[in-house]
Amino acid sequence: MYIFKAGVVGAGFMGAEIAQVITYAGLPVVMKDIDQEMLDKGMDTIRRIYQRRVDKGKMSPTAMQEKLDLVIPTLDYDEFADVDIVIEAVPEIMKIKQQVLAELDEICPPETVFASNTSALSIAEMGSATKRAHRVIGMHFFSPAHIMKLVEVIPSTETDQETVDDVVRFTEELRKIPVVVKECPGFLVNRLLMPYLNEAVLCLQEGAATAAKIDEAMTGFGWPMGPFTLMDMIGIDVCAEVGQYLHSQYGDRVAPAPLWEKLIASGRFGEKAGAGFYGYGEETDEPVKQMIKELQESGQVPTGTEFSVDRLMMPMINEAAMCVEEDIANVNDIDMACIAGIGMKVGDQRMGPLEYADGVGLDVIVEKLEELEKKYGPRFHPTALLYQKVMGGELGKKTGRGFMEWTL
Repeated sequence: MYIFKAGVVGAGFMGAEIAQVITYAGLPVVMKDIDQEMLDKGMDTIRRIYQRRVDKGKMSPTAMQEKLDLVIPTLDYDEFADVDIVIEAVPEIMKIKQQVLAELDEICPPETVFASNTSALSIAEMGSATKRAHRVIGMHFFSPAHIMKLVEVIPSTETDQETVDDVVRFTEELRKIPVVVKECPGFLVNRLLMPYLNEAVLCLQEGAATAAKIDEAMTGFGWPMGPFTLMDMIGIDVCAEVGQYLHSQYGDRVAPAPLWEKLIASGRFGEKAGAGFYGYGEETDEPVKQMIKELQESGQVPTGTEFSVDRLMMPMINEAAMCVEEDIANVNDIDMACIAGIGMKVGDQRMGPLEYADGVGLDVIVEKLEELEKKYGPRFHPTALLYQKVMGGELGKKTGRGFMEWTL
């Protein structure tokens, strides 16, 4: 099925940006919200994105107006009676998402695809609120959606292959890179990223290094920005919410650092609040230092630990190996997702965690994980697939085979 008209429910930051991406591809889009002010803000967001293109000479004012005319802002569902796909971008609360999908189910044609921009919640659970679970799928854009190329496409066990094919084709028409991911808590990118981010927070609260030093080390490794800059940009409340959900699903190996809770309680949500791990404007990071001092003096966190780049990268590599083991996505897609979704690089080369592991040597990766496990506990225990590959002599580039095939 080809997509000729799309709908977006939710005119917040992500919803508006997704609507802009659709219009940029030349398709009409209905953008709905329950609040006129939010709808107006959503239109302003779309207008600003296009205005920047005009200001840079990449688009004429006439072309900009043509794109803006493709957006149909609305407070009701009347315009959804002939849409081919609806992408919901409402708050990350299952009951709200289910309510929206149930309402759409009564309005939209039976063949309309329902896609969710959720970053972690169950697609199957959402689909259960409709009479078309086979046409419900995850379509997770990354922020900012008008710039980031990756879209995770997440079918549930109920989603049929036609829906997957339709959404993959639609994603490509939007000039994005689709990566099909088996449904699991956190899907792919967030599942890989959160152990990396959480380990950075653990290092900070233990006094192993400052946020600035950790950020400097990770940008030196190749990341486009350090973990604390990234968390402040994404929103500490958003990161903490995903972290808590992953903890509820995967257990103590991804237990959130206690510092998250203190930051949330103090309203330090990142750049948008003017304060996060760093201070912005007149704010400083002194309150964060005080929180860390309190955690250390109360005995809630250990002290005297060490920071290293490996301490952040090894959990990410281990989680990527688990995703291969669980058939969440294929090796190439896992690396592509990390490159296109979070900008992972090693030095100046775009590279995902599995290619990096093959370059280091899987035997070396296992040794590093085991050493970290001795120091910091079972969250670093190497996954079974890593042990299997090492025992089978599949060590990476040096043996011609690891997660990938290599020419010796």
